[in-house]
Amino acid sequence: MKCPHCGCEESKVIDSRPIEENSSIKRRRECLNCQARFTTFETIETILPMVIKKDGGREFFDKKKVLAGIIKACQKRPVDSVAIANAVENNVLNSLRSEISSVEIGEMIMSELIKADAVAYIRFVSVYRDFNDVESFMKELKKFLK
Repeated sequence: MKCPHCGCEESKVIDSRPIEENSSIKRRRECLNCQARFTTFETIETILPMVIKKDGGREFFDKKKVLAGIIKACQKRPVDSVAIANAVENNVLNSLRSEISSVEIGEMIMSELIKADAVAYIRFVSVYRDFNDVESFMKELKKFLK
């Protein structure tokens, strides 16, 4: 780690502490040459899986897209959208797969929403499953009520 003051590559760690839910480490360092102190941050580098979309297209997993869909479903509901998006992201990353289908991600979102809030779940399902008529919507509601 280069000192930002003198450019020396040797420093010692004075203090380390986890930040951001233990996903990063903040380190206070001291340059062994000029004794200047500076802060560094370390994060785990993750390789995001490719999402195979319904149309066959591929793109990297994007938590922001997941969160946007969850926020729409949870609008004006007492639900922590970020926590649900974090749970889905953890499930995707912990699967250790290089590719995952958007359908599987949608199922993960639905399984988290059904635990959190029934109304948000129904809202998400109604858009996700693209109901074309009231009958198909009612079938889903009946499955949910059982």
